[in-house]
This record gives sequence, C-alpha cells and structure tokens, in this order.
Amino acid sequence: MRLIAEVSSDGWERTARCRAHDPALFFGPNRFEPKRERLEREAQAKAVCATCPAIQVCREYAVNSGEVYGVWGGLGEADRRAILERRHVTAAAG
Repeated sequence: MRLIAEVSSDGWERTARCRAHDPALFFGPNRFEPKRERLEREAQAKAVCATCPAIQVCREYAVNSGEVYGVWGGLGEADRRAILERRHVTAAAG
C-alpha cells in the first residue's frame, strides 16, 4: 500500500523529493555548464520532480514568485519564462 502525504501550501518544502538530492542537480554547478550537460542535469531534476507529492505547489510558488534560476516543480528556467510570457499576452489581450 502506497501512502501519499497531503501537501498543503504551507510547509510543502518538507515533503519535496528534492530535499534528498544535491541542490546542484536543480540549480547547476558554480561554473560554466555546456548545454548538453545542462539539459541532461535538468532532465534528471525533472524526473525527481515528476515523483514529488509537492510538484504542483512548488510549480505555482516558482511561477508566482518569479524564481529565475533552477528547476522548480518540474519546470526549468525557460519553461517558467514561457508561462509568464503567455500570461502576459493573455492579460494584454483580455
């Protein structure tokens, strides 16, 4: 039997799967990172996120707070920028 912890918007970080991993997986090294290495690292980070009970809350937090760096809620930096751009276009159109 698999139990999934209920994730609330406060304290979601305690249930996040990323806590068991090196932050460099989600934020990259403190040096130049070739594109191929970055894409591989981000794919690994997103795979961790895909199994996380806090993925949706983490994703909302990152997009709504304007997190610029790293993988949050299964979204990389470019993913979040695209969401924010779509929101901007939608708001401007409506």
